[in-house]
Amino acid sequence: MYEKLLKTVTNLGSPKILLVGDFMLDVYTYGDALRISPEAPVPVLKVCRTEHSCGGAGLVATNLAALGAVPVCLGVIGADRNGERIKEKLTEVGADIAGLLVVKDRPTTSKQRLVGLAQHRHRQQLMRIDEESTEPLPDELNEAILQAYKDKLKIVCVVCLQDYNKGLLSPSLCKQMIQFATKAKKKVLVDPCLTSDYSKYVGVTLITPNRQEASEAVGFDIETAETAARAAKELAEKLKLEAIVITLDKEGAYLKTEKESQIVPTTRPRSVYDVTGAGDMVLATLAITLAADCDYKTAVQLSNITAGIEVEKFGAAAVTIEEVINEIVSQNRGKSGKVHSIDSLVDELTWHRGQKATIVFTNGCFDVVHRGHTEFLKFCKSQGDIVVVGLNSDSSVKAIKEPDRPINNQYDRAAVLAALEMVDYIIVFDEPDPLNVIKKVKPDILVKGQDWAQKGVIGQEFVESYGGKVVLAPLVEGKSSTTTIEKMKALKGPHSANNSRMVSPESKS
Repeated sequence: MYEKLLKTVTNLGSPKILLVGDFMLDVYTYGDALRISPEAPVPVLKVCRTEHSCGGAGLVATNLAALGAVPVCLGVIGADRNGERIKEKLTEVGADIAGLLVVKDRPTTSKQRLVGLAQHRHRQQLMRIDEESTEPLPDELNEAILQAYKDKLKIVCVVCLQDYNKGLLSPSLCKQMIQFATKAKKKVLVDPCLTSDYSKYVGVTLITPNRQEASEAVGFDIETAETAARAAKELAEKLKLEAIVITLDKEGAYLKTEKESQIVPTTRPRSVYDVTGAGDMVLATLAITLAADCDYKTAVQLSNITAGIEVEKFGAAAVTIEEVINEIVSQNRGKSGKVHSIDSLVDELTWHRGQKATIVFTNGCFDVVHRGHTEFLKFCKSQGDIVVVGLNSDSSVKAIKEPDRPINNQYDRAAVLAALEMVDYIIVFDEPDPLNVIKKVKPDILVKGQDWAQKGVIGQEFVESYGGKVVLAPLVEGKSSTTTIEKMKALKGPHSANNSRMVSPESKS
């Protein structure tokens, strides 16, 4: 699962996602709550700062952009400063906002939160002030939206409907949008509003209600895996869905498709700081992963991760690809072992670099491990935080050594190195020299033995080109794999020398 998640999240591309919904502005006014008002039993808030961010469908757009997609936005905003702020914010992240229609007699939906600060840092929401209109849109505006929808449908991969029940996604408009998308063979994903009537969503590809929303729609509380399964089955059949994902807070999400019905658990317990935007994050993640032809289970696993990162932040904050990669790597630290493919190794090192770690690289055959090797690897560890060993494969060793080498195969040699605490990662490579591996690892420090001083260190020019450095390690006199093997041959005698098969991680070369 670990490598599949990393491969998926690093290959999402930049799909265009058509996002239709209720675009809002979130306003956070932070202030020190120093005393109680003499006028009423309420705190006095001394304003420190005010922040604006996109909410509702706007947050889905922001999250899509952070994950690499191009959100194509379709909705209505007011002819006011809040509407202008939404357009500014979405333009900054690269969204297509040509479909945001300005309505003069309708305010931009906004949610202003007053947040008290204790000791200037500990945040507590004191009150929320909403400005909105939930009146249905006039027919002529619905026609304009539907025409824009049909035009945009031609250039996108997936359609998202983000429904906060603010008057935009009426039953009639929803049904027409679903029909046009189905005809165009485009997936339609819906984050539904809180209602007992889901009939306007019939025929969509996937729906993503949370526990409360799904409970309201089916008429019973979802408290167990059994009730989640029952609700998912009922909604999938009633709405003719390809898939349904019911988010279940700390338990993860219940996934129901034609082939599978299961809870996809969260990857680790979370310190929930603020649930604002978790559903928007799930919708964005599912949209971009499905646009990349990801399977449903992997898409839900990634949405669990992104939503988990989201709830640990205060307010509506976007989650980036880098954060997702770091989360996947950190959760699987130690589970995948020390031996990696080059792609998974690069992802691991990206996480370490995010932690400001110094990456050290060395390489060799390491065919019969001896004291010279262990002292050398200790030296490598003293130069930085993370030691990566490039290990010559069996075919590579044969190309640079005698025909009867290596004594031990690459799997045994890797296992011995993995048992050493000073080695963090191992990458097996087939080339005679490690230059290609060094270019991908891009170490901060390249270590070789002092015997390479006159021969020239492979990769030195590349490492030094970006500010890295090459360090030569002292050798332990008389200790090498070749010497060790020759001694063993001598002890066994000439007739048995060819039968001595053992392990030798070549000296510091």
